[in-house]
Amino acid sequence: MLFASAGFRVKLFDIEPRQVTDALVSLRKEMKMLELSGYLKGELGAEEQLSLISGCSDLREAVEGALHVQECVPENLELKRKLFAQLDKIADDHVILSSSSSCLLPSKLFAGLAHVKQCLVAHPVNPPYYVPLVELVPHPETAPATVDRTYALMRRVGQSPVRLLREIDGFALNRLQYAEGVVSPGDLDLVMSDGLGLRYAFIGPLETMHLNAEGMLSYCDRYSEGMKRVLKTFGPVPEFSGATAEKVHQAMCVKVPDDAEHLAARRAWRDGCLMRLAQLKHQLPQ
Repeated sequence: MLFASAGFRVKLFDIEPRQVTDALVSLRKEMKMLELSGYLKGELGAEEQLSLISGCSDLREAVEGALHVQECVPENLELKRKLFAQLDKIADDHVILSSSSSCLLPSKLFAGLAHVKQCLVAHPVNPPYYVPLVELVPHPETAPATVDRTYALMRRVGQSPVRLLREIDGFALNRLQYAEGVVSPGDLDLVMSDGLGLRYAFIGPLETMHLNAEGMLSYCDRYSEGMKRVLKTFGPVPEFSGATAEKVHQAMCVKVPDDAEHLAARRAWRDGCLMRLAQLKHQLPQ
């Protein structure tokens, strides 16, 4: 949606064709709703933006002629490595190969790739249509031009990119520090003002986790290893499983039951709040 809002043609690919079909239906519903409410981004109307988005069932077709690839498969290192190995074989020498990973290190994601200079992590903050922060995390061999081009692209589609000076577990969003040379002071402020601060104006970190998966237990199952790896640098590491996860999950379910209907309704409420807040920030003098 963001890329189309800036006039870019977008191709969606998934190994499950139904995922692409469902996505196109959801996009139409969402963009029509945004247009009616006056919150659709970009200068083009919903129909014009939708005409720029198509699906395909072949990976080679999906990336042919692309200037940017945004990988969004589940947060599983081996799955992502497998996909980037496939992309590496069919990519030209100009396309940017970008991962949406929230904590997997580029040195592990892109190890051994022939096009490693064109690879980086561009981690969006959920939901990216309303929270503009994007963390740009280079591989040690990523070309500076790759970071520059990705930075310019993200700015063009209305996002607020920050450059990490080097890779580190948890990136900047999940560490909130720059003392170790992770991110500049200015970019650290952007992490809060255009990232976490927007979300936490309405919901706290635990409900954020609850909504960013299919409930807290689902979040812990997906991300516990990454969280533990990051937290090892801070001191004693809590477990994100068993009784601890169950206790937090039950507390979250009192507020938001983890069935699909309640989660979807609460996400819609969250997105509406963020939409109005983003509009307010846009109207305020800088």
